[in-house]
Amino acid sequence: MRQVRRGPAAPQYGAGVPQQPSYANGGYDDAYDSGYNTGQVYGGPGGHGPDGTPGPGQRPAPNWRRRIKWTAITLVTVLTVTSVATYFWADSKLRREVDLSKVIDRPQSGSGTNYLIVGSDSREGMTKADEKKLHTGAAEGKRTDSMMILHVGDNGDTLVSLPRDSNVEIPSYKGSTSGKVYPATGRQEKLNAAYAEDGPTLLVRTIEYNTGLHIDHYVEIGFQGFANIVDAVGGVQIDIDKGFKDKWSGADFKAGKQTLNGRQALAFVRTRHAFAASDLQRTKNQQKFLAALAHEVATPATVLNPFKFYPTMGAGLDSLIVDKDMSLWNLASMFWAMKSVNGGDGTSMNMPISGSVGGNLVWDKTKVKTLVTELNNDQKVTVAGN
Repeated sequence: MRQVRRGPAAPQYGAGVPQQPSYANGGYDDAYDSGYNTGQVYGGPGGHGPDGTPGPGQRPAPNWRRRIKWTAITLVTVLTVTSVATYFWADSKLRREVDLSKVIDRPQSGSGTNYLIVGSDSREGMTKADEKKLHTGAAEGKRTDSMMILHVGDNGDTLVSLPRDSNVEIPSYKGSTSGKVYPATGRQEKLNAAYAEDGPTLLVRTIEYNTGLHIDHYVEIGFQGFANIVDAVGGVQIDIDKGFKDKWSGADFKAGKQTLNGRQALAFVRTRHAFAASDLQRTKNQQKFLAALAHEVATPATVLNPFKFYPTMGAGLDSLIVDKDMSLWNLASMFWAMKSVNGGDGTSMNMPISGSVGGNLVWDKTKVKTLVTELNNDQKVTVAGN
């Protein structure tokens, strides 16, 4: 019988038999890890493959440095575009209507910058209801209710009020519309008569002739515009030393700190019949209020709040009439100077008065000469006004 050769018998468990895999850990040996027991599809940590790429269904870790960089770039871009757009918007609203090149025989420019700030009784844009509400009356044409020279320099800013009843000589001048030169006749008039006769350019010519001070920029605002600015900024707080009433302006104020709206503010700066000093006291009140208004406009609560900043800026620019060379930078410099005067860093005063003639206030020529010299040289003002 053919012999069948058999292989060795299967070894029995026991000595010499290899250890079998343990199923205590889900059927896998501790030395072998497929990656599934830790939630890893690939061998890399955190569900990432060996090359660090995220596995299926996994989000990459945020790159904070990149996010911060692009956020900063976006913010800078938005601020730049907004600033440029705001500049061109504001610049387009300036009413550059006064041509100072028409003023003849001008004094030489000194150091610093001189602004002539004029408050007119213009009723432009006002309805009959507005005139009644603001107690302005309905007179035709325009006259000056206030005139101030603001000197902006390196040795403190100075605000000088020129009473409308100041006695001045009307010099030779070139007509703003006719272009005709009118010779001087030695005629003595109230200062506000110069504006009534031929507007801003003759007013500038008359002030320069009677002071020797060069006017660099001209700014004018009417009744309605003034009230609108005050209302747009949310009112202006002011401390009234002594209460007063005036039926002509509609003023009715008690002493103490209070916030004035546009109508009240207009009454405050226009009142003169209630004071023994008449126009001199009115100019002081005008200085006080305008400085407070500039301070309010320049506060962070206004500048950083677009819902307050743009209405205020729009109301102001719509109602201002300026010279043809006025820039937004010049206008901003003027407002900051007004704020500094209010903050005690500058000087506010009336033009020095020596007496009166025919009801007109006569300037003190000696003091005026000293004042003009100090302003032209941008020196600290030492002259005291009335």
